[in-house]
Amino acid sequence: MRTKILNKLLITIKKNKKKNPNISYTASLFQSGVSGCKKKFLEEVKELLSSLKKNKKNIIHESADVFYHYLVLLERANVKFSEVLNELRSRSKISGIEEKLTRKKNVR
Repeated sequence: MRTKILNKLLITIKKNKKKNPNISYTASLFQSGVSGCKKKFLEEVKELLSSLKKNKKNIIHESADVFYHYLVLLERANVKFSEVLNELRSRSKISGIEEKLTRKKNVR
């Protein structure tokens, strides 16, 4: 069931990004450009962080907002969510500390 919800959301974002921005929130985000999408995502992250001082229901609500806006950013950047999952899958084979050390070596 969880994957159905996620797949439906991914399809809806892809479909709605091309709609009239006056009737589709997703389209209005895409119209705002990368900077507008980033700004809204950061706003939602701040709201999530603030909600951590509140009740569980509020945290869940704000988490859903962050997740939605994260998926919009990925779509805006033409990155598939499955690519992110593949990255996580590859990282699960090593410890987080080891993975971070590997990244630092590759940056130089």
